[in-house]
Amino acid sequence: MLNKVPKITIFFWIIKILTTTVGETAADFLNANLNLGLTNTTFVMSGLLLITLFFQFRSRKYVPGIYWLAVVLISVVGTLISDNLVDNLGVSLETTTTIFTFALLVTFAAWYASEKTLSIHSIYTVKREAFYWSAILFTFALGTAAGDLTAEGLNLGYWESALMFAALIGAVTIAHYFFKLNAVLAFWIAYILTRPLGASLGDYLSQPRHAGGLGLGTIGTSAVFLITILSLVIYLTKTRKDEIPLPSSAEE
Repeated sequence: MLNKVPKITIFFWIIKILTTTVGETAADFLNANLNLGLTNTTFVMSGLLLITLFFQFRSRKYVPGIYWLAVVLISVVGTLISDNLVDNLGVSLETTTTIFTFALLVTFAAWYASEKTLSIHSIYTVKREAFYWSAILFTFALGTAAGDLTAEGLNLGYWESALMFAALIGAVTIAHYFFKLNAVLAFWIAYILTRPLGASLGDYLSQPRHAGGLGLGTIGTSAVFLITILSLVIYLTKTRKDEIPLPSSAEE
């Protein structure tokens, strides 16, 4: 089985941030505008995610369409899980953030204990892929809780929160390129931080002006970002710019 994830390029980070924004706005749209409610929306989206992951695991290589559809859906599901804990079960944002932080650390610990690496450049076994998608789910859930905590719980506001998380990602990038921060550690820190960045950006664009947003609505915001994601995925499918090349021995 070939590596099942894309090469880390600028396209990866652009689509990742776009999917986090869609995760926030699409969850709000399905829950509020379609009146499905948090519980029903969670069941529907979780079912779609499981179907997509079935095809992702069956694939023997990285397929942009399947992979990024799974990321979009897991972004929505991660948001819904966090929202269910806070809105339906009354768990505080501080507690929710702590829970998902612990769950993510446990996932990383189990992954490293089993495979001796957390690198996404070696996702070529079913076990590693299972660890990978578990970690992705918890990063989205954690990012949702952390984003809501800073934007609402700490009253920073959506735009201010987005700037803060963007600055933190910039700091991680500088630490990696200029101060030799471990590449795997830098990747996962940045990956976690893009979730609250996208969530804060999505809320800023979609929420009404009296709530601190631009008032573009969840429908318009979700549609624009989904079309952009689809365009980039089609481009990557045709150009194969984000495929990790085969080792020379495998090509032979």
